[in-house]
Amino acid sequence: MPTSSDSDDGPRVPIICPECETHARIPLGDVAERLENHNERLHDGEAVAEVDPEVKESLADIVAEEMGLLEG
Repeated sequence: MPTSSDSDDGPRVPIICPECETHARIPLGDVAERLENHNERLHDGEAVAEVDPEVKESLADIVAEEMGLLEG
């Protein structure tokens, strides 16, 4: 059953699972649940599928800059 956010036109987050060789774009509000479900179902709960590492790194940089953590 699709969730309400599946039909949203909001931001979608790229996720990858190197073990399954899959890539998907998931609505932002569904990312945590969908990753957890995938990893529980296919990888015995091991965190194999994740948000694309390049995206995570970019977001971390943006947050650090916004928080002033990069100022010397």
